[in-house]
Amino acid sequence: MSPRGRPSRETLYARLDTAVAELHEVYGGLPGADQAADVWSDLWHRDTHHSTAIEGNTLALSDVEQLLERDRTAHAKPMAEYLEVRGYADAAKWVYAQAADGRVQTDEAPLVTMQEVRHLHFQTMRLVWEVAPHPHASPEEGPGSFRRHQIAEFPGGMKPPSWTEVDSLTRTWVDEACDFDGIPGKHAVERLAYLHHRFELIHPFLDGNGRTGRLLLNLLLVRRGFVPIVIEKRRRDRYLDALQSADAGRISSLAELLARQVLDSIERFALPALATSTHLAPLASLASDDLGEPALRAAAIRGRLRAAKNESGQWVSSAEAVEEYRASRYKRR
Repeated sequence: MSPRGRPSRETLYARLDTAVAELHEVYGGLPGADQAADVWSDLWHRDTHHSTAIEGNTLALSDVEQLLERDRTAHAKPMAEYLEVRGYADAAKWVYAQAADGRVQTDEAPLVTMQEVRHLHFQTMRLVWEVAPHPHASPEEGPGSFRRHQIAEFPGGMKPPSWTEVDSLTRTWVDEACDFDGIPGKHAVERLAYLHHRFELIHPFLDGNGRTGRLLLNLLLVRRGFVPIVIEKRRRDRYLDALQSADAGRISSLAELLARQVLDSIERFALPALATSTHLAPLASLASDDLGEPALRAAAIRGRLRAAKNESGQWVSSAEAVEEYRASRYKRR
């Protein structure tokens, strides 16, 4: 039973399937770098800010934007925080390039490789490690290298495996990811949730597992034709609770969270970049500061905005129709 006012899991998955199908069949897939440089840049800024903030980084989104676009440090923050953001951003930019490249999984090009797992961790941690390495790291445990320490129990009692098993378990994780359709789960987001949780449970590195795990999740998403997601810091507790539920074998909360974030990325980032003035798109994709989604929905219900409901029951309209409504909203009917 879903909480009052929230759609059921089946309804959520159906809505996601419809949105992904429309993205590819109507709009031609993910926007290319030349189509939507500003959209990819906005997503990149937000992903970098929120993923590092989940781990305790205190830079504001505006600080991150200044650093990434102008290479400026705006406030007197520790240098390690700026280098942490810069390293994550470099790794995330590589992931986003895979979406623009349009690569799909084949026998010659698997979904992910062991080298890419190490590469993402190296990119993420290399800069900050130069000024603030893990205090217990041995020379063999630097960026891109697996841990050689045991890890204490997670909240809830789950204990990561011994460091002696990490190499073998990570190779198994890569094999499972490459056999994506063979992973148990009714929906693709359930299989993605399983892989994300499994990586965090293995905890292959001494530090940076959360950031590397979210980067790998986005890599899997874009190579399966989805959109990169941003797990915002305000959802940190819900995200960690979902991972803890997965420790106990309950993957549904994490899968639902991922499904909502994929939908959010499609509606807020991908569709606005791809839709022409006459293309139909969800109201969330057409909203702006002066006309938010609730106002557009109310106008559609009252018949003031040319809009309709699609197969999944979602209101859709066009940029042209929204501009017509914006021009007429203050006029007498």
